[in-house]
Amino acid sequence: MSIIFPEFETETLKLAILTVDDTEAVFRHFSDENVTRFIDISPCKDINEAEEIIKFHIDDTGCRWGIFSKSDAQLIGTCGFHCWFQGKQPRAEIGFDLAKGYWGKGIMQEALKPVIDFGFKEMSLELIEATVEQENEKSINLLRKLNFERETELRDQLIYYFLLRQT
Repeated sequence: MSIIFPEFETETLKLAILTVDDTEAVFRHFSDENVTRFIDISPCKDINEAEEIIKFHIDDTGCRWGIFSKSDAQLIGTCGFHCWFQGKQPRAEIGFDLAKGYWGKGIMQEALKPVIDFGFKEMSLELIEATVEQENEKSINLLRKLNFERETELRDQLIYYFLLRQT
C-alpha cells in the first residue's frame, strides 16, 4: 500500500514528515543524551549521523514526523511508525522522543493522538505496538494514558505494549 503521510496540526504543535532539510534540527535534538537515553541510538556526534537517522526513516516502511512547537517553529521531538507490516493483521510499532525541556507537559500525548488515529484509519492498522525500557517511567505513563495494554512478559528486558483497533 502506497500512502502519503500528511502534516498534522494540534493546538500547540505542527507535525511534519522529516526531510534532509531538517538535518541541523535533528542533529541538535539527537545530540542530547537525555533524548537518546531510552532509545536505540547513541547521541549524535556529527551532522552526518543526523542525516542518516532521517534517511533511515525515509527508507523504512513507516514514517517519522518531526514535532514542531507552533510558538517558535523549533523541533522539540519526533514520533512515527516503523516496522510496518501490511499483510494479514496489519501492524506497526510506534516510537517517540521529546526534548527534556518539554517533558511532563502532555505534549507527546497531544502529538500521538492524531498519529494513532491516522494509523488505524488511513494505514488500516489492526494493532499498534510499543516497546519501553523498564526504567522509562514517563513513557510507561504516556502509553497507559493512551490506553495501551501491557504484555505480561518482558522480552529482551523490554516491556511490550499494544493498542488494538477499536471496532
